[in-house]
Amino acid sequence: MRVRREDTVQVIAGKDKGKRGKVQQVFPTENRVVVEGANIIKRHVRARPNVRQAGIVQREAPFNASRVMLVCKHCNHPVRVGHKLLEDGKKVRVCRACKEVID
Repeated sequence: MRVRREDTVQVIAGKDKGKRGKVQQVFPTENRVVVEGANIIKRHVRARPNVRQAGIVQREAPFNASRVMLVCKHCNHPVRVGHKLLEDGKKVRVCRACKEVID
């Protein structure tokens, strides 16, 4: 996947279009990501003794990784991601706009 945990991304589709946030969780097999502050859902939870109170809880839900774009730290824009091999044989992600290494 082109997005990793702790990356800053911008949502490009859906009800939260334009929001930026950090990736909290990545599910590569399902091609889904959880972004803080985006795709908030409400869940009714039952009380558990000494753990939590019953009520309605808001939390982030995973959505498809194609709905987010990585934000480059150098140019501060949502960008497409390329890959490049360095001289030492390491594969790195590259910003397609400013050609800088992301990581």
